[in-house]
Amino acid sequence: MKIAVISDIHGNLEALKSVLVDIEKKKCNKILCLGDIVMAGPEPSATIDKIKSLIETKDFKIIQGNTDKMLSVFSFDTYNEILKTNVVMASAYLADSEILTKEEKMFLEKLPSQMQIEINGIKIMMVHGSPRRNNENIYPDMPIKEVEEMIKGTTADVIFCGHTHVPCGYQTNTNQTVINVGSVGRPFSQDPKSCYVLMDINEKENSYTIKHQFVSYNVEKSAQKIRERGFEGAEKLAKMLLSATSRYPE
Repeated sequence: MKIAVISDIHGNLEALKSVLVDIEKKKCNKILCLGDIVMAGPEPSATIDKIKSLIETKDFKIIQGNTDKMLSVFSFDTYNEILKTNVVMASAYLADSEILTKEEKMFLEKLPSQMQIEINGIKIMMVHGSPRRNNENIYPDMPIKEVEEMIKGTTADVIFCGHTHVPCGYQTNTNQTVINVGSVGRPFSQDPKSCYVLMDINEKENSYTIKHQFVSYNVEKSAQKIRERGFEGAEKLAKMLLSATSRYPE
């Protein structure tokens, strides 16, 4: 059985479509999505429409990301808090909130914060940031004790997370595998390829492999679409799609 794990689409429909083509080519049986569907991307509403169609037509499971939660109920307190550290992301938050419909926000609000599933005896946990918080960072090269503290109390064999847009993985002393699957729509990389994870389960041997997959897409088209949205900082976000030299626009 093959499982694709995606995260952090951020309204980048072009990237999502290319990743779905790759997932189809690899004959995946199931898709898991770790949230952050919209926020600061080219096509928020169209991306939600695509996710809804996947839920209806595929074996597709999804949880809520931190920006999904933020956008489900707009708050000027949240806007002002973001504004203190990043004008561009605050502007994107306001612009997305204005463009999303009541029904789309309700869809985001109802997504579960975490999910646990079991496949062939393998316990899998889906989180956005970490099991503790949806906005906690699991980065590469962290001390393993920090990662183990974040997942303390969990019993899953495999924990999939996103949020940072940086792919990485850990094997803990508790014999748990922790994988950051990277980002489909806003990869933090100078080489602007979408990233997701392919989990291949050998059902006869009750074993599995996990590999990050990198997919090219029409990044210039996505960059132009976000420019055309016209909110403050849209140009900076477009440049980040072409080559991200920092996680957040400055």
